Amino acid sequence: MIGPGLLLAATGVGSGDLATGAIAGALLGTAVLWAAVAGSFLKFVVTEGLARWQLATGETLLEGVARRLGPVAVWLFLPYLVLWSFFVGSAQVSASGVTLHAMFPVFEEARAGKIAFGIAAGLAGLAMVWIGGYRLFEIVMRVCIGIMFFTVVVTAALLWPGTPEVLAGLFLPRIPKAGGEGLAWTIALMGGIGGTLTVLCYGYWLREEGMTSPADLRACRVDLAVGYALTALFGAAMVIVGNTVEVEGGGAGLLVALSSRLEELLGPVGKWVFLAGSFGAVFSSLLGVWQSVPYLFADAWSVLRHARSPAAARTPVDTRGRPYRVYLVLLAIVPMAGLFFTFREVQKFYAVIGAWFFPVLALVLLVFNGRRSWIGEQHANRPLTSAVLAAVVVFFSWLAASGLGE
Repeated sequence: MIGPGLLLAATGVGSGDLATGAIAGALLGTAVLWAAVAGSFLKFVVTEGLARWQLATGETLLEGVARRLGPVAVWLFLPYLVLWSFFVGSAQVSASGVTLHAMFPVFEEARAGKIAFGIAAGLAGLAMVWIGGYRLFEIVMRVCIGIMFFTVVVTAALLWPGTPEVLAGLFLPRIPKAGGEGLAWTIALMGGIGGTLTVLCYGYWLREEGMTSPADLRACRVDLAVGYALTALFGAAMVIVGNTVEVEGGGAGLLVALSSRLEELLGPVGKWVFLAGSFGAVFSSLLGVWQSVPYLFADAWSVLRHARSPAAARTPVDTRGRPYRVYLVLLAIVPMAGLFFTFREVQKFYAVIGAWFFPVLALVLLVFNGRRSWIGEQHANRPLTSAVLAAVVVFFSWLAASGLGE
């Protein structure tokens, strides 16, 4: 009953989540632990709606959008997908390069280490997906997620601030002022935890696991609950680490500085444990994007190719087919150009572009899953679900607009 949700958790948690959790913890302390849980819950509701649509109708969301709104909606989606792919791919190889250089500082210049290790990580991910397909991907991701959660949670346990303080942060929600930055960083923690566009890929992983009927919905909900519970746990652990260790900087560079501070507090073992968890997080995120995002392009290609015969488009994506593999190679190679820019610049563009997708997805699910004639009475949104989806639309729209303004 537990499967694709773990893949979603591993893909959605990367260097940005590590940095955001650590900075929020450093500025606001354990008072905002509840925000990591709340952010994971909001994304659970959206992803559950996505899975419910697919299992009830037999259509991926892209297929459903094309059938009901026309191919033009998919044509509008493709430029966004290409732009998102470049910036998220650049962020993934940059984060992997920085983390590997911190673990193995064989280059005199950090920039050279980031570039060399980033290229190596990107090519390694490409080879794993190309040769091993979904099954090897699943095995490697389970190993990465085990390392990532175990090491980061162990680090948080070693820096434990006290059970009463942690319980208060989880169950007594409040937002410290922190010189006027409290609200902004609390919202950043809520919005930054987990993935954005990659949640669409959950539906393709369901097909890979043979979960295709409404009878699978209960197991799917358990699977998602486990995945997002681990995401919340990971975010909370990073808040605790940030609360205990003074951090500065941003992005993957912050993780390097954080590991150095942990070495002072916990010794070399503490540093290496945290770096291992950090690499598990950034590489599993890279590998998840490499394997999952080509599904979206291949599905969009199929939908547009069979625009006049929608039923012909409703077939599983062939991961050995040309559309999937061509996009996989381009996704792994082209974003390497981002290695020659600063990680902070790439991460900012990636965060803004990704933030604009989530309110659109929530709005589509609010409308599509609200139409009983489309999804069926049994699987239509309940009033509480509709209210939460509406809140997601408002919250993430405001978050995206705020990020763009910066």
